[in-house]
Amino acid sequence: MNDISPSPQEATSRPAAAQPGLTWQGCLLGMRMVMPFVPGILTFATVYGAAAAAKGLTLGETLAMSGIVYAGLSQMVILQIWAESWTLASLGTIAILTAAINARMILMGASLQPWLKHAPLPLNAVNLFLFTDQSWVIGLRHYESGGRDFGVLLGVGLLTWPLWVIAAVPGYLAGSSIGDPARFGLDLVIPIMFAIMLVPLWRGARPAVPWAVGGLAALIFSQLVGGYLYIVVGAVAGGLAGAFLPEKADD
Repeated sequence: MNDISPSPQEATSRPAAAQPGLTWQGCLLGMRMVMPFVPGILTFATVYGAAAAAKGLTLGETLAMSGIVYAGLSQMVILQIWAESWTLASLGTIAILTAAINARMILMGASLQPWLKHAPLPLNAVNLFLFTDQSWVIGLRHYESGGRDFGVLLGVGLLTWPLWVIAAVPGYLAGSSIGDPARFGLDLVIPIMFAIMLVPLWRGARPAVPWAVGGLAALIFSQLVGGYLYIVVGAVAGGLAGAFLPEKADD
């Protein structure tokens, strides 16, 4: 039989995986790692608060949506199609759009399943409730570097969730003065935040092909058709591009 054990060079180049566990040091590490995203989160939450005020929501309703839904992009989309009177059709539209936007979390959670399957169920329930795009990026980097501390994910959520809820208050109170967020360039917060999150995931031009395909498909569809289905179109196009991308030939 051929010896398939790694060479000494390969073994030393791979990060050593720690045992899964939960520590306070891990929570602090997660909080530190998410700090670069905090300015964007605060700005995004402020824009959401202003948009909620413009739609006539009370402050309590605005904070409740942030605290319970806790999905920034979905909250903004919901507000854009907010109606004074609701029908089953409009409620169904919101449900479908919310599900489509947040469907990415299924794949994100699956990518961390080899790590999270070792966590207690109550801890996973908390971590997955607090799970965001930032949590995924930070958790993936921690896991790929050999880390196994569940506190990293928990720390990210414990910092970002209250910040997201509280930062909506000044936006709500200043809603009338902000008016159209695009006047101040605040509508660029969302794409800038997602662009920042892509940087740590960069693995070269070839793995970025699905990103480019998905983004281009969404852009074209949004310009030609409009509405919000471009989110689904972009996700499907990017997923298919990744699924059918030929394997890289071994050197």
